Amino acid sequence: MDFNGSGGGNELHNNQFYPSEESKPLLGEMSAQQLPPPEGNNNHKAGPCSKRSLLHSSSGMRYKLLQEGDIQVCVVKHPRTFLSKLLTSKFLRRWEPHHLTLTDSSLMSATPTGYMEAPLSYSTIEDLQLLSWDNAPKYCVQLSFPGGTVLLQAANSYLRDQWFHSIQWKKKIYKYRKVLNNPSRWDVVLKEIRALVDMALTSPLQDESIHQAPLHIISTLLAENTNLSAQDHENIIVAIAPLLENNHPPPDLCEFFCKHCRERPRSMVVIEVFTPVVQRILKHNMDFGKCPRLRLFTQEYILALNELNAGMEVVKKFIHSMHGPTGQCPHPRVLPNLVAVCLAAIYSCYEEFINSRDNSPSLKEIRNGCQQQSERKPPMPLRLLRPEPPTPPQTTTLEILVELERNNNTTNTLRKAPAEGDSEPNLIDCLLVSPALNALSIQLPAHADRVLGCFALILKMLSDYDDWRPALASLLQPIPFPKESVFCFVFCNRELKYVIQRFAEDPRQEVHSCLLSVRSGKDGWFQLYSPGGVACDDDGELFASMVHILMGSCYKTKKFLLSLAENKLGPCMLLALRGNQTMVEILCLMLEYNIIENKDTQLQIISTLESTQVGLRMYEQLCDRQRELKELQRKGGPTRLTLPSKSTDADLARLLSSGSFGNLENLSLAFTNVTSACAEQLIKLPSLKQLNLWSTQFGDAGLRLLSEHLACLQVLNLCETPVTDAGLLSLSSMKSLCSLNMNSTKLTADTYEDLKVRT
Repeated sequence: MDFNGSGGGNELHNNQFYPSEESKPLLGEMSAQQLPPPEGNNNHKAGPCSKRSLLHSSSGMRYKLLQEGDIQVCVVKHPRTFLSKLLTSKFLRRWEPHHLTLTDSSLMSATPTGYMEAPLSYSTIEDLQLLSWDNAPKYCVQLSFPGGTVLLQAANSYLRDQWFHSIQWKKKIYKYRKVLNNPSRWDVVLKEIRALVDMALTSPLQDESIHQAPLHIISTLLAENTNLSAQDHENIIVAIAPLLENNHPPPDLCEFFCKHCRERPRSMVVIEVFTPVVQRILKHNMDFGKCPRLRLFTQEYILALNELNAGMEVVKKFIHSMHGPTGQCPHPRVLPNLVAVCLAAIYSCYEEFINSRDNSPSLKEIRNGCQQQSERKPPMPLRLLRPEPPTPPQTTTLEILVELERNNNTTNTLRKAPAEGDSEPNLIDCLLVSPALNALSIQLPAHADRVLGCFALILKMLSDYDDWRPALASLLQPIPFPKESVFCFVFCNRELKYVIQRFAEDPRQEVHSCLLSVRSGKDGWFQLYSPGGVACDDDGELFASMVHILMGSCYKTKKFLLSLAENKLGPCMLLALRGNQTMVEILCLMLEYNIIENKDTQLQIISTLESTQVGLRMYEQLCDRQRELKELQRKGGPTRLTLPSKSTDADLARLLSSGSFGNLENLSLAFTNVTSACAEQLIKLPSLKQLNLWSTQFGDAGLRLLSEHLACLQVLNLCETPVTDAGLLSLSSMKSLCSLNMNSTKLTADTYEDLKVRT
């Protein structure tokens, strides 16, 4: 058996590849599938030492890559002619315990003494093999170097094989790193890259760094050689494609992919190689903040799809493939990642809009009346006009008209700096009502307009999936777009308006509730699209739709009406004056629930209602109900009432409408079939103090209504009802309630403790 090293002492000169140990192509190393079958013992001449299969393809064992560990070391220095005799000897030199570390370039000990006084460089290791013969020490790995041998003895066969494969991996990666450091012949480099990828895919080591190390080597190679041709780029991308199937590309490689998407968007590499990579990113990425270049690569990939002949149709098919053919997307991370990519791209358009001073002045400049540097004129106030109709597809810019008023008196007042710091003013501050004489065209840069249109359409696509809509509404609820810019107006009146309309039409509470602001003092979509809001361009039609869906849900409460009365009473009256039935109903409810205390405001609301036929009709119905209620209270009636079992909501309504129950204090609906709908009848009993709903279908919606209208209620029995924590928490506002039975309900311990604190 020949134990000579596989490489000579040649070195790399003049940037040329020579067949040395450090620089020779590594394509000769065969994978597990390419290894020849072992010969039989009758044809193999036994020697003092024999090599085992390097990849253990038959056993299929997998090992964790070792970075450090404890092992016994023995070093035998000898001429090569005496190697066999020394290794077959029963008596070897003494063994030393060492804690070895596998660095990127050498094998070194934590205690550099004895055999491991100096690190053992991977470049000096000529041969690496396992020892297996009768007289050899157990569980040994042999490292041959010029003039000697290093033996590493492990505690068992698994650790020995783990050390063997780990050292072998480190040695090969070290070779590839040197070979690909200063390349000159790119045809040879491409072969080496393919061999490197094949080595990583066939390695028995199972570790994240096994696939990441080759990607980092190739990433460094591309970063240091920026003059490659487009064909070389594509060849390298195709070569490393197998490694990207189960691994995210490193940041530098993402930057290279982004450049390829921008420069060659129609390349087949984008579809065939980048598509599975982006799909993996969207399915498995947990935080773009840790690697923002992954998000940028995904963004550039989508823009590259948009450059194809089919354009947005290709993007639409890609979005559909990410969702899947079923009604429920099986990958929970896809939607948040897509939204993050869209919002980041849209915000980049805003930054480009602000930074493009030649075409688009900032609001601060607009407010101060600054013009382009080439033309200095007296400052002029501005106001936003309604946008032009959508531009044709071939147009590369989107224009917004801003009126300029030439009024010296107003100009002088606008020369003053803002009172609160140097922050840019709100867009509402720029909406003036005085006549205009000239118009200034504010344009988005061509690239920003293209990006904005693409990702706004993606948000529109996402809103069309029913299972994605609740999460999408939640993600978009805290408005992420800066309202200090006209840009917000541009974006909100493109495809996003369709998205908000879908939220407003969705009957699910978790969807349409996201139209409201996420916290007090911060505008939500409800405020943004209201008449006078920065995005309203439809005379309040979308705003009316939002109010309609919110009033039809659990938000039909005094609190919601009170917020409308405080902040949006003017728009509500304006829309009611135009005959909007939802707004007419809102004004009637405000009067019925005594939301408006100011008498003059009440008279204005009544005048508004009487101005239209629908308003007059609903106001007359309100007056009739009020007269009936006063008559009911005047006549009095029974104080206790029990409905028969199996009674329904309709039965209760007929009973209460048949006589006077103004004095009713105790009502038992136990074991009936009433639901939350009967709450509309119960709130007409102002004297009710005790209510028994045991074993009924009365739920959360009814509890919310009772909590707002039955201020005198003292005893409430909800035993065996379908009420939940959400409805029970609303009872905390009933200060007169002193007895509450919640046995056999879905009450949780946390809500119980919360109720105890609040009541």
